[in-house]
Amino acid sequence: MSKFWSSMAKRAEPYVPGEQIEQVNLVKLNTNENPYPPSPMVLKAIEEELAGSLHLYPSPTADNLRNTIGSYYNMTANEVFVGNGSDEVLAFSFMAFFEPGKAIRFPNVTYSFYPVYAKLFDIPYEEVNLNEDFTIQTEDYFHSEGGVIIPNPNAPTSLYVGIEYIEEIVKNNPNQVVIIDEAYVDFAKQSAASLIQKYDNLLVVQTTSKSRALAGLRVGFALGNASLIDALIRMKDSFNSYTVDRLALVGAQASFEDDAYFKEITERIVSTRETVSEKMKQLEFTVLPSQANFVFVSHPRVSAEILYTELKKENIVVRFFDKEPISNFLRITIGTDAQMEELISTLKRILAI
Repeated sequence: MSKFWSSMAKRAEPYVPGEQIEQVNLVKLNTNENPYPPSPMVLKAIEEELAGSLHLYPSPTADNLRNTIGSYYNMTANEVFVGNGSDEVLAFSFMAFFEPGKAIRFPNVTYSFYPVYAKLFDIPYEEVNLNEDFTIQTEDYFHSEGGVIIPNPNAPTSLYVGIEYIEEIVKNNPNQVVIIDEAYVDFAKQSAASLIQKYDNLLVVQTTSKSRALAGLRVGFALGNASLIDALIRMKDSFNSYTVDRLALVGAQASFEDDAYFKEITERIVSTRETVSEKMKQLEFTVLPSQANFVFVSHPRVSAEILYTELKKENIVVRFFDKEPISNFLRITIGTDAQMEELISTLKRILAI
């Protein structure tokens, strides 16, 4: 730490992402990426953009993409914000809607970027304990002083909160913004976007990284009342008017336009998830009821740390969180059927079943 650092730099505790290992024949099941390639329409759109537009700045307003996303959700472009990945959208949201001195609430087992942003922007926070089964107690999020942010489905637990419970949280925070972080919602039952027309304090944040197989393009977006979107635009344009590049804009737009492909790969991942869940239960694993593109599991005889280490020796990487109360759980991304078969076979050898 240098004497030249600002107070913000000194209090920052950066987020630690999952391992990104460059290795041949690695079964990578640790960062919740989509195992399938993006739509062919995405590749075509990017190739066309490459042909002659890279010398020009991208649109600072991302109007075409915002219109496309708005139409997809039966909303207007003024109710859509686009950013460089949902992490950037979340960062702007913390700046736009949460105040220093007023404590916000989020679960104590959740996306670990939330406390990073809270500390960076000097926003106090309350980590609300989950129930023993990792579900939330809805009333715990009522009447927050500074606002609420909840991932749904939750990461890393994979659990989904029904829309009726989300609505209760929104209704009971009428003077604060409630952010529902829906990175994995396309693998679940329903998005809270259906509530936006009823509540002007609800912001829904999503990403193209998971279900649309565009983790490499970094495009996230928010849905909400036009006044909330205006605040996000003010934040963005105070930092960088051109946060999303030309290739990302056209690629993301094409992913929404090819709805048939999107539904095909999403349904395939959900089907694989259900099959894998049953197979892991047969191996004595406790498997939480996932509504995401990953499963959260523990074993009664072998610790999560040992399983993580042994799997890595076999070139299979999963996510291990060395902290309570989830230190005996692994988060395992749903890969292709072949990758998941390799995982199950390897687990059988490790467990000597």
